[in-house]
Amino acid sequence: MHDHPNPAAPATSRRTLLKAAGAAFLGASATLAGAGRAGAAATRNTADVIVIGGGFAGVTAARELKKAGLSSIILEARGRLGGRTWSTTFAGEPIELGGEAIDPKQPNVWAEAQRYGIATTSGGGLDSFVMPSGSGFTILSPGAASTRLAQLFTPFFDGSAALFPNPFDPFSGTGLQAFDQLSMRDRLNQLAYAPADEAWINGTTAGLSGGTSARGAYTMLAQSWALSGGTYEGYVSINTYGVQGGTAALLNAILADSQAQVRLNSPVAAVTTAGKTVTVLTTTGAVYVAPRVVVAVPVNLWKTIKFLPGLPAEFGAVSRAGIGVPNSKKIFMHVRGGAAGAFVAHPPEGFPISTTVPHSTLADGTRIIFCFSTDPQVTGTSVAQMQGLLSQLSPGIQVLATTAQNWGADRYSLGGWSCRQPGMLTGPYRTIQQPVGRLAFAGSDIASGWSGYIDGAVESGKTAARQVLAMSSAGDPVLVG
Repeated sequence: MHDHPNPAAPATSRRTLLKAAGAAFLGASATLAGAGRAGAAATRNTADVIVIGGGFAGVTAARELKKAGLSSIILEARGRLGGRTWSTTFAGEPIELGGEAIDPKQPNVWAEAQRYGIATTSGGGLDSFVMPSGSGFTILSPGAASTRLAQLFTPFFDGSAALFPNPFDPFSGTGLQAFDQLSMRDRLNQLAYAPADEAWINGTTAGLSGGTSARGAYTMLAQSWALSGGTYEGYVSINTYGVQGGTAALLNAILADSQAQVRLNSPVAAVTTAGKTVTVLTTTGAVYVAPRVVVAVPVNLWKTIKFLPGLPAEFGAVSRAGIGVPNSKKIFMHVRGGAAGAFVAHPPEGFPISTTVPHSTLADGTRIIFCFSTDPQVTGTSVAQMQGLLSQLSPGIQVLATTAQNWGADRYSLGGWSCRQPGMLTGPYRTIQQPVGRLAFAGSDIASGWSGYIDGAVESGKTAARQVLAMSSAGDPVLVG
């Protein structure tokens, strides 16, 4: 899901800045009424489809299957649903520890909000941008900073229209094979920016990549640019809107339509196919049986599940390499004062935190802001550590409290926002999007369009449901209507 790190828009809307901030982690906070625990008495362990993973991809797949008359059991490892989105509160304010924004350019998730009549939100103020300057930082007006950012970023994406003429079909372009071998660092080097200019944009490429611009594929960011309309204005405005009531409100609406049984605290250990039956074993010893299974966990988790018979080699290779970036943290801070006011910051590659964004202003004039970090030394939970870092961006700022989610250390994510590595798109990506026997795979990591965003999770869930229905048309029995 990504909300990945990228430059923020010149508009004063806080949510217009969310793409700049980026990590598109997909998940929500709800622990739902009626959701069962593993092994609960008087619950069926058989359905038409077992769905492994209760994020947006898994819940959407279950809803689509129910529309076709198939029942589902959702097995979720955590004690909540939502995966890499997580609605919660901090300093008395609602926040999202994972992905949070939606946009009309993201047709799958936007349609879901419209379907359920869930309002979108936008708002907030912006006083300044904090940008690299020499060995430190300078405070600029949003307009001045955005104008220069547009001038610097636009050449970075020259040719992306040919690579992705239909960006929802990532294999439709010409010259893709060669460009997919490039890292974001390779592309920066090709353009040979002056050091002062590169410092304005390499924090974005490094943040999205997972700490170093050498890790992420150039085509990952180029596809996002194409999906955004191929302009800087479209690119930075992609996450203008949030969801009224948080991502959990939208997830719960989809879940209600799925009529799926939910088993929380049910990590999956093994998936075994024998004949026309798939058996799913949890780490608690619970056994679930169905003719078909949707595996809707992050790609990085595939390697933690034993599949019998084994999956094609591409699945294991990509899971070991990882699509969700390691060491990824989203950090919220309650702050007071500071020379930059309500600011967006884009520190350069190598700085311990990346894009920093204003979230809200409280009644007493204090503010909530958030940032991202892929630095293993940054915990996000130390007020003193964050004070030292933020003081470099906005002198005089006071950090009152912090909270953070370390998605890389989360054993049920093993990574944060999605970022393919060089060669993945034109190598194994098409294979890992396909079903294997009676297993379909879903998740924003493997979406064709907005990979890493909530939209990609919804898209992928729909695709997996269609793949399951194609299996069903081959004559498999329906166990539970």
